[in-house]
Amino acid sequence: MTELWSLENEIYDGGVSPLSGVDEAGRGPLAGPVCAAAVILPRGAVIEGLNDSKKLSEKRREALYDEIVSRAIAYGIAFATVEEIEERNILGATFLAMNRAIAQLSVKPALALIDGNRNRDIAVPSRCVIGGDGKCADIAAASILAKVTRDRWMLQMAERYPQYGFDRHKGYGTAAHYAAIRQYGPSPIHRMSFLRKMH
Repeated sequence: MTELWSLENEIYDGGVSPLSGVDEAGRGPLAGPVCAAAVILPRGAVIEGLNDSKKLSEKRREALYDEIVSRAIAYGIAFATVEEIEERNILGATFLAMNRAIAQLSVKPALALIDGNRNRDIAVPSRCVIGGDGKCADIAAASILAKVTRDRWMLQMAERYPQYGFDRHKGYGTAAHYAAIRQYGPSPIHRMSFLRKMH
């Protein structure tokens, strides 16, 4: 757990505080919005099992979600819609969701640590951390909030559009999902630009 804090501790020791971790979920799916979260954890907070959301089971993520929300100094969770993804492309929409999540923070971060290698459109001082969801506690926490929130949204959509199996694949391009699109055509929550490559 302590190694998850090593980068943040270094930055805190340099006098920069507070830090926020920012991550997104849902950049790759064929359907649904992209979701981003921003989290400011108390420095050095030990949250058992905190890790990159992709390495955790759904049940574990749900439990960690509640713990992160209750222990965070501040957090924000926001979406960019399918329409915004189509209008701005997925990268532009991801930054939009990230900025919305950061704007919800009740404490303004001195520095936002962004998972990945791009941060050009972030509205606060920021720094990229490649593989950050496995390296930084704040980013790992953000990855869990974003993933759980987006999955919950997709489960609601599974009830509205049961023929696509959103509850199983959450909008990602599985064989079953492609087959459903071929059979039923796209739903209102499909990203049309992502379907152009379909044969």
